[in-house]
Amino acid sequence: MTGAGDAQGTGLVTVGETLGLLVAEDVGPLSLARGMRLSMGGAESNVAIGVARLGVPATWIGRLGRDPVGDLVERHLLAERVRALVRRDDAPTALMLRERRTGGSSHVSYYRHGSAGSHLCPEDLPEGVIEGAGVVHLTGITPALGPGPAATVREAVRRARAAGVPVSVDLNFRSRLWDAATAGVVFRELAAGADMLFAGDDEARIALGVDDPDAATPAELATALAELGPSEVVVKRGRHGATARIEGAVIDVPAVPVTAVDAVGAGDAFVAGYLASRLTGRDVHERLSTAAVTGAFAVTVPGDWEACPRPHELTLLTSGETVHR
Repeated sequence: MTGAGDAQGTGLVTVGETLGLLVAEDVGPLSLARGMRLSMGGAESNVAIGVARLGVPATWIGRLGRDPVGDLVERHLLAERVRALVRRDDAPTALMLRERRTGGSSHVSYYRHGSAGSHLCPEDLPEGVIEGAGVVHLTGITPALGPGPAATVREAVRRARAAGVPVSVDLNFRSRLWDAATAGVVFRELAAGADMLFAGDDEARIALGVDDPDAATPAELATALAELGPSEVVVKRGRHGATARIEGAVIDVPAVPVTAVDAVGAGDAFVAGYLASRLTGRDVHERLSTAAVTGAFAVTVPGDWEACPRPHELTLLTSGETVHR
């Protein structure tokens, strides 16, 4: 296992799969695209980059192929000051292709079956890294990749809780990986082991087994999720903001108005803002307001993580200034 970056101390530690990302340069059918931009993306590494951009130590643990795409992922993480604890695998690094079919919609195709990331196993968690974290962050994507990744997530939760390290979970439902009924069982297990739980309103309903989108308000969804175990629950509602239930109090957070260019990565940026603020001792309202800003930043430019702000940029969206000389 190789490590990139300096020792991180007590910051964020996250575990999961990062993929190579090819994005069509043109709007329209992928078959007519004149070129594609190569980058990377993955919910956990997006959060790690967002946290690191805000000046908080972040570590990503995962498997990458012995291939140029794996090299690209590790190089990007190093450039973003994320400590990458990587095990290289004979299987290839997974890929996703993003087609911008219209100006306001996109379609993603995944090539991840049998990927290096699907071979993740509990032995990939280095001794002492989970135990030394300030927060361990996991998602509902990793358990869907196979038995090994699912066991790795369970082991990360077990070790974190044994060491008294707070556990953060973002449910992140992916319909290409599993159906809602199967995911719901795992989501409830993850929620029971989490201190902080993040979910879109649709993901909250999957976890709770609620089919009717009008059957519960966001506050009711947050309250029901809190009853599964976590003391901090945030239901992310996109352009409608977020609703949180934290230590028994329900708080509504308005979205920061921006012109959306690419909605991908907004939820990860929101989580990054919240966790970075928590790790630096901010109160609940500061955590949520920072999360709203970082989530808004994410939609202002194309890409999964490229727009994540640095501390001095957090006021740019609300300052009203458009020229900085």
